Formats: sequence, structure tokens, C-alpha cells
Amino acid sequence: MRIRCTAYSKSGESVVEIIEAASADDAAERLRKRGLFVVSTEEASGDAERASGAKPGKKRRSSPKQVAVFAREMSVLVSTGTPVVEALHAIERQSTNEGVKAAIGAVSAKVEEGMPLSEAMGEQPQMFDAVSRSLVAAGESSGQLDKMLERLASLARRQAAAQSAIAGAMVYPALLICIAAIVLGLMVAFVLPRFGGLFETLDTPLPPTTDILMTLSDILRSYWWGIVPAAVASVVGFVWWLRSEGGAAFRDGMVLKLPKIGVLVRSFATARIARLLGVLLESRVPLMEALPLTRAAMSNRNYTALIERAEELVTKGESVSSALGGSDLIAPSVCEAIRNGEQSGKLGAVLLNVADYLDEENETVIKSLSSLIEPVIMIVLGLIVGFVAVSMFLPLFDLTATAGGGGPPV
Repeated sequence: MRIRCTAYSKSGESVVEIIEAASADDAAERLRKRGLFVVSTEEASGDAERASGAKPGKKRRSSPKQVAVFAREMSVLVSTGTPVVEALHAIERQSTNEGVKAAIGAVSAKVEEGMPLSEAMGEQPQMFDAVSRSLVAAGESSGQLDKMLERLASLARRQAAAQSAIAGAMVYPALLICIAAIVLGLMVAFVLPRFGGLFETLDTPLPPTTDILMTLSDILRSYWWGIVPAAVASVVGFVWWLRSEGGAAFRDGMVLKLPKIGVLVRSFATARIARLLGVLLESRVPLMEALPLTRAAMSNRNYTALIERAEELVTKGESVSSALGGSDLIAPSVCEAIRNGEQSGKLGAVLLNVADYLDEENETVIKSLSSLIEPVIMIVLGLIVGFVAVSMFLPLFDLTATAGGGGPPV
């Protein structure tokens, strides 16, 4: 028989394949041996085969906030006894985002055909990742779908809050940098040329700093038609390189080495690992399934490799704490907390407590960093503008001093 399998790769990408196998379990086992995490299997029909062979266009991934809203609304509706299909239709009708509306509509159509909600969500990977699907599957199997949806909503809200905190902390510094660039551009394009004409009438040697600024202004005004496209092309090329495999590996490694920033990135990644593992384990997801799901949700390749190594060691019988220990990516105190959780049999609860503590610490660090970055940018901006102003007025001061010293005695 031909089995249509939906799975996730190690990088978190969705993979849909049609496999000739004796049973669905046999097909799923083949994909697991290839390092894929299988989320759903079904007998393939002709339409399914054509759908899997098609190359759908790239869909924009939904934000954690959208997932949180969906999960929260579903939890409320399901807890009041509303059938899943009716709840999906209600959320679809009130959704204002076209992408979310289409994804929920596709999920509701599959559920109406008899597919479980978790498997229907698995066919919309642009909105629901493997972690979301696993939590919903745990809720379906345990009869506590509303509670699992609430956990999913809480998890998505935490992720959205972390992203919002980082973005909010960077808004003001980014605005200051943009203002600085605009101010310098206006000075080079309009202010310095006016001083250039004045300096020519003085017929006196210019100070080195003034001469450098005037030369820079002449070059920028004369060759802007080549400099601007070259700068834009450099930025685009650099961004494209960062998105490549080699550039992404360099970026993920370099960001961990930056002063202050590297510590914050480690803390955020550790908090995400702890929260994902804690929520999955508390939802009765087996550890050997929770680790691949957590790995797929990590964006930094160094942490992806760390969890992949942990999977191998746990498979051999080692504990999670020892598997995650021995690396500077996870703080020793976190590993010790995990070890205590393993010994007490409350690993999921301990991980959630660790995640809560780290999230609180991260919020404090972000606020302190933003409060330090803002005055530093202001000081640098003031120094640059002051340097330009002094360089422009220095020849006038020299001329005034020369005229004052060479005049007739009174």
C-alpha cells in the first residue's frame, strides 16, 4: 500500500512523502531511520499523490502571537463544550489575517473529513510547528484538549513576549542610529560644501581634520551615483550570505561570542529549551519525542547540535543533565537544577521553574542593556557632530587669531 507521510527534518522543515510499505508503521519507521520526525501517516489516494508531488509556493510563517490567540480561543470554546469543528469555524470567521484565516479553514476542512485536530494542524506547518501539534495530540489522547491548548497558548505568549521585549529594546537605539546617519548625510551634502567656498576665499592652509572632511565631501558628492548602489549591493549581499548555510553558521557562532550580547543569547536559548522540554514533559510527551521537538524549535545551530548530541547520549542511557552538561552553552546551575529534577521525578516542573526564572532575569538584563546603549549612542552621536563642527570652524578661529595677532598695537 502507498502511505502518505508528513514529517519534520532536523532543521524543522516539513517533509511530505509517498512511501510504498506494508503498513503505516513500516513507512514511519523508514523515515525515522533517516532522521525525520513523523507527525502523521495516511493511505495515499490519487489526489493526495498529486498534491504531494506539487510544489506549493512559499508561505509566510505565522507569529507566536497569532498562535497564542488561536490556542487561547480554541481552549475557551472547547472547555465550554463547543465541538472542535464549530470552534474552528467560529475562529475562522472572526480572523482578520488572511493567512491565518486560510490555515484555520484548511484545518477545519480536514477535521470535518474525520482527521484528528493534531494531524490537521500538522498539514499547516507555516502556522503550527511540531511542538504545537504534539501538545494537541497529547490533549486528544488524554481527553484534556482544552488544558493542552491553554498550555500551547501560554507557551506561544511567552515566546511572543520575548520577541516583543527584544524588538522594543532595539527600537530607540535603531532610531538614534538612523537619525545620526541622516544628520551626517545632510552635513556632508549641504553644510560642508558651503564652508568649502568660504575656505577657498581665505586662501590659508586647512587643518588636517578639515581637509579630510572636505575631501570626503567632494568624493561623496562627485561619485554618489556609484557609492550608493555599491553600498546597497553590499548590504544585500551580506544579508544573503548570512542566510546561506556558511553565513548562518558564522552568525550563530559569532553572536555567542559578543560581550554581554552572547550571555543574553545563551540565557534566552536556555530558557526556550527549558520551557519547551518542561511543557512537553508535563504534557506526558515521552522524553525521546520531546528532545527532537525541542531541537526543531531552536534557531541557533549550536544549540541544535547540542540537543542532537543529547538525544544520542540519552538513547544510550545517560541522563539529560549529563547530556546537556559539559558545554558552555548551558549554565552549570541549570544542569544542576535538571539533575535535581531527575532525581526527584519532577523534571518537567523543575524545567518550567528554571524557564520562569531565566525569563525574569532576561527581562531585567534587556532593560539594563537598553538603558546603557541609549546614552552611549547619544554620546557617540554628539562626538561625531562635535568633531565635524569643530573641524569646520577651526580654520575661522585660526584666521581670527592670526588677524588679531598681526594688527597694529593700540
